[in-house]
Amino acid sequence: MIPSSLRRLLDATNGQRLDEWQGRRLWLAREPWGELVVSLQGAQVLHFAPSGDEGWLWITPTPQPMPGAIRGGIPLCWPWFADESPDGQGPMHGPARKAEWRLDAVDEHEEGIELHLTPETRLHEQLAPRAVIQANARRLHAELITEHHGTTPVKYTGALHTYFQVSHTHHCKLEGLAGARFLDKLEGFAEGVQQGEPGIRGAIDRIYQSHHEVTLDDGKRRLRIAKQGSDSTVVWHPDHELPADTPVEAGHHFLCVEAACTRLDPVWLVPGAQHLLATTISREERA
Repeated sequence: MIPSSLRRLLDATNGQRLDEWQGRRLWLAREPWGELVVSLQGAQVLHFAPSGDEGWLWITPTPQPMPGAIRGGIPLCWPWFADESPDGQGPMHGPARKAEWRLDAVDEHEEGIELHLTPETRLHEQLAPRAVIQANARRLHAELITEHHGTTPVKYTGALHTYFQVSHTHHCKLEGLAGARFLDKLEGFAEGVQQGEPGIRGAIDRIYQSHHEVTLDDGKRRLRIAKQGSDSTVVWHPDHELPADTPVEAGHHFLCVEAACTRLDPVWLVPGAQHLLATTISREERA
């Protein structure tokens, strides 16, 4: 469930509009195909629910005040993932998720909608990101496109840090990672190989080296999670060691499954090149 104050804004929406929530500018849509909410802080999808379905994404009911980032939805981690800034001094997950973005275009078509966003200020000396978000009654698709406008090669990492709404974290199973090599961040980045498909029974923070599609099954719903431009799938949940902005009663209703480029598969861009990192989420009906 989304916070009640955000739910009230959506219920007051007919079509599309801009509004403010928790000190942030939001773009909201309530259309025949479903609902979509995007924060212009971070170009972050906060909520998506196709027509006739509950929301697919989780968001904390107690978000940090500005200029803190909102935990939930699909934060954009760029131009580095986690604490892997080049000089070791930058903010966690990079500056993109807290930056203000502008909504450059909203393209409507019969089935759904497509949004294009770019940062209001420059976030990197040579690289420039832009985001594309597509939504309709069958799927949610998010792209993070990085273009090189400089003069020397650049290495970077990033992620689409997706928080999925689940019935309970410990009920979740992931399909598509069996046999994948991983780094376990809870064990000092120890290497391992996934034996069978992972179930979530406690804290997990793993970087799986895999480009394959994953299916998330929480016992009530099955979501297919496909991706492009990524050879890392990050699976994260802190179990009982919840962040300060996540109350206990909400803490076991999310699981992060992230399309990422990490230390296992950093991106090298040469001048004039670009890279596309994307995730596509759709519902899979049970047999």
